[in-house]
Amino acid sequence: MSADIEQQIRTIAAERRLPATHLARWLAMDPPARAAMLDLARTLRLRTGQLVTALDSLDEIAVREHVSIASVLDRPEIRRIANGSGSAPSRGSALLEALRTLRYPLLKKMQEQLRSEVSALKLPRGISIDLPQELGSDELTVSLRVRSGDDLAHLLEALDRSRPGLTRIIEMLGGKK
Repeated sequence: MSADIEQQIRTIAAERRLPATHLARWLAMDPPARAAMLDLARTLRLRTGQLVTALDSLDEIAVREHVSIASVLDRPEIRRIANGSGSAPSRGSALLEALRTLRYPLLKKMQEQLRSEVSALKLPRGISIDLPQELGSDELTVSLRVRSGDDLAHLLEALDRSRPGLTRIIEMLGGKK
Protein backbone atom coordinates (compact mmCIF):
# COMPACT_ATOMS: atom_id res chain seq x y z
CA MET A 1 0.00 0.00 0.00
CA SER A 2 1.32 3.38 -0.88
CA ALA A 3 2.15 5.14 2.38
CA ASP A 4 1.15 8.46 0.83
CA ILE A 5 -2.35 7.22 -0.14
CA GLU A 6 -2.80 5.58 3.26
CA GLN A 7 -1.83 8.82 5.02
CA GLN A 8 -4.24 10.85 2.86
CA ILE A 9 -7.05 8.42 3.67
CA ARG A 10 -6.22 8.59 7.38
CA THR A 11 -6.20 12.39 7.22
CA ILE A 12 -9.64 12.55 5.58
CA ALA A 13 -10.96 9.92 8.01
CA ALA A 14 -9.68 11.95 10.98
CA GLU A 15 -11.12 15.21 9.61
CA ARG A 16 -14.51 13.58 9.05
CA ARG A 17 -14.35 11.50 12.25
CA LEU A 18 -14.97 8.39 10.17
CA PRO A 19 -15.68 5.38 12.42
CA ALA A 20 -12.68 3.06 12.80
CA THR A 21 -14.55 0.15 11.22
CA HIS A 22 -15.15 2.15 8.05
CA LEU A 23 -11.57 3.42 7.96
CA ALA A 24 -10.39 -0.19 8.24
CA ARG A 25 -12.74 -1.19 5.43
CA TRP A 26 -11.40 1.61 3.22
CA LEU A 27 -7.78 0.71 3.98
CA ALA A 28 -8.49 -2.97 3.25
CA MET A 29 -9.59 -2.19 -0.33
CA ASP A 30 -7.27 -3.08 -3.16
CA PRO A 31 -4.96 -0.19 -4.23
CA PRO A 32 -7.02 0.97 -7.25
CA ALA A 33 -10.24 1.03 -5.18
CA ARG A 34 -8.54 2.85 -2.29
CA ALA A 35 -7.22 5.50 -4.65
CA ALA A 36 -10.53 5.87 -6.53
CA MET A 37 -12.46 6.22 -3.26
CA LEU A 38 -9.94 8.80 -2.03
CA ASP A 39 -10.38 10.73 -5.26
CA LEU A 40 -14.17 10.68 -4.91
CA ALA A 41 -14.05 11.67 -1.23
CA ARG A 42 -11.84 14.64 -2.08
CA THR A 43 -13.52 15.71 -5.32
CA LEU A 44 -17.05 15.52 -3.93
CA ARG A 45 -16.03 16.58 -0.41
CA LEU A 46 -18.04 13.69 1.00
CA ARG A 47 -19.27 14.17 4.55
CA THR A 48 -18.96 11.46 7.20
CA GLY A 49 -22.41 9.97 6.62
CA GLN A 50 -21.90 10.02 2.87
CA LEU A 51 -18.55 8.23 3.23
CA VAL A 52 -20.11 5.60 5.49
CA THR A 53 -23.02 5.05 3.10
CA ALA A 54 -20.73 4.91 0.07
CA LEU A 55 -18.38 2.40 1.70
CA ASP A 56 -21.28 0.19 2.83
CA SER A 57 -22.94 0.35 -0.59
CA LEU A 58 -19.74 -0.36 -2.48
CA ASP A 59 -19.00 -3.42 -0.34
CA GLU A 60 -22.47 -4.84 -0.87
CA ILE A 61 -22.50 -4.16 -4.63
CA ALA A 62 -19.06 -5.72 -5.09
CA VAL A 63 -19.98 -8.85 -3.12
CA ARG A 64 -23.39 -9.30 -4.78
CA GLU A 65 -22.11 -8.76 -8.32
CA HIS A 66 -18.76 -10.54 -7.79
CA VAL A 67 -16.78 -7.52 -9.03
CA SER A 68 -14.10 -5.31 -7.56
CA ILE A 69 -14.94 -2.04 -5.87
CA ALA A 70 -12.64 -0.31 -8.35
CA SER A 71 -14.76 -1.62 -11.22
CA VAL A 72 -17.92 -0.29 -9.56
CA LEU A 73 -16.28 3.12 -9.13
CA ASP A 74 -15.17 3.04 -12.76
CA ARG A 75 -18.69 2.59 -14.14
CA PRO A 76 -19.84 5.35 -16.51
CA GLU A 77 -22.66 6.55 -14.24
CA ILE A 78 -20.23 6.96 -11.33
CA ARG A 79 -17.50 8.59 -13.44
CA ARG A 80 -20.07 10.98 -14.94
CA ILE A 81 -21.05 12.15 -11.44
CA ALA A 82 -17.44 12.44 -10.26
CA ASN A 83 -16.36 14.40 -13.32
CA GLY A 84 -19.60 16.29 -13.85
CA SER A 85 -20.55 19.86 -13.24
CA GLY A 86 -22.49 21.19 -10.31
CA SER A 87 -21.73 21.69 -6.68
CA ALA A 88 -19.81 19.06 -4.75
CA PRO A 89 -22.72 18.49 -2.31
CA SER A 90 -25.22 17.90 -5.12
CA ARG A 91 -22.80 15.54 -6.87
CA GLY A 92 -22.21 13.75 -3.55
CA SER A 93 -25.95 13.21 -3.23
CA ALA A 94 -26.11 12.06 -6.85
CA LEU A 95 -23.30 9.57 -6.14
CA LEU A 96 -25.21 8.07 -3.23
CA GLU A 97 -28.37 7.86 -5.35
CA ALA A 98 -26.44 6.08 -8.11
CA LEU A 99 -24.95 3.65 -5.59
CA ARG A 100 -28.41 3.08 -4.08
CA THR A 101 -29.72 2.24 -7.54
CA LEU A 102 -26.90 -0.26 -8.06
CA ARG A 103 -27.35 -1.68 -4.55
CA TYR A 104 -31.13 -2.01 -4.75
CA PRO A 105 -32.07 -2.37 -8.42
CA LEU A 106 -35.49 -3.92 -7.72
CA LEU A 107 -36.37 -1.15 -5.26
CA LYS A 108 -35.45 1.50 -7.82
CA LYS A 109 -37.52 -0.24 -10.51
CA MET A 110 -40.53 -0.44 -8.17
CA GLN A 111 -40.19 3.25 -7.24
CA GLU A 112 -40.16 4.19 -10.93
CA GLN A 113 -43.23 2.03 -11.62
CA LEU A 114 -45.11 3.61 -8.73
CA ARG A 115 -44.18 7.15 -9.80
CA SER A 116 -45.36 6.30 -13.30
CA GLU A 117 -48.68 4.99 -11.95
CA VAL A 118 -49.18 8.17 -9.89
CA SER A 119 -48.34 10.34 -12.89
CA ALA A 120 -50.79 8.41 -15.08
CA LEU A 121 -53.62 9.36 -12.72
CA LYS A 122 -53.32 12.98 -13.94
CA LEU A 123 -54.73 14.30 -10.69
CA PRO A 124 -55.59 17.99 -10.39
CA ARG A 125 -53.24 20.42 -8.67
CA GLY A 126 -54.82 20.35 -5.23
CA ILE A 127 -54.19 16.60 -4.76
CA SER A 128 -50.78 15.33 -3.66
CA ILE A 129 -49.85 11.65 -3.56
CA ASP A 130 -46.84 10.83 -1.39
CA LEU A 131 -45.24 7.43 -1.71
CA PRO A 132 -43.44 6.04 1.34
CA GLN A 133 -39.76 6.88 1.45
CA GLU A 134 -37.58 3.97 0.28
CA LEU A 135 -40.84 1.99 0.12
CA GLY A 136 -40.38 1.29 3.83
CA SER A 137 -44.14 1.14 4.34
CA ASP A 138 -47.26 0.05 2.50
CA GLU A 139 -49.07 3.29 3.31
CA LEU A 140 -49.95 5.91 0.74
CA THR A 141 -50.53 9.53 1.78
CA VAL A 142 -53.11 11.57 -0.10
CA SER A 143 -53.24 15.31 0.67
CA LEU A 144 -55.85 17.82 -0.44
CA ARG A 145 -55.32 21.58 -0.62
CA VAL A 146 -58.65 23.40 -0.84
CA ARG A 147 -59.85 26.96 -0.48
CA SER A 148 -63.58 26.47 -0.84
CA GLY A 149 -66.36 23.94 -0.72
CA ASP A 150 -66.35 23.85 -4.52
CA ASP A 151 -62.62 23.03 -4.53
CA LEU A 152 -63.25 20.22 -2.07
CA ALA A 153 -66.10 18.79 -4.15
CA HIS A 154 -63.99 18.95 -7.33
CA LEU A 155 -61.01 17.19 -5.70
CA LEU A 156 -63.14 14.51 -4.08
CA GLU A 157 -64.76 13.79 -7.45
CA ALA A 158 -61.30 13.52 -9.04
CA LEU A 159 -60.21 11.12 -6.29
CA ASP A 160 -63.32 9.03 -6.79
CA ARG A 161 -62.65 8.80 -10.55
CA SER A 162 -59.06 7.77 -9.75
CA ARG A 163 -60.09 5.10 -7.24
CA PRO A 164 -59.12 2.10 -9.47
CA GLY A 165 -55.65 3.57 -10.12
CA LEU A 166 -55.14 4.47 -6.46
CA THR A 167 -56.23 0.98 -5.46
CA ARG A 168 -53.70 -0.50 -7.90
CA ILE A 169 -50.93 1.68 -6.40
CA ILE A 170 -51.87 0.67 -2.85
CA GLU A 171 -51.85 -3.01 -3.85
CA MET A 172 -48.42 -2.54 -5.47
CA LEU A 173 -47.16 -1.02 -2.19
CA GLY A 174 -48.55 -4.03 -0.37
CA GLY A 175 -46.67 -6.43 -2.63
CA LYS A 176 -49.50 -7.43 -4.94
CA LYS A 177 -49.13 -7.20 -8.71
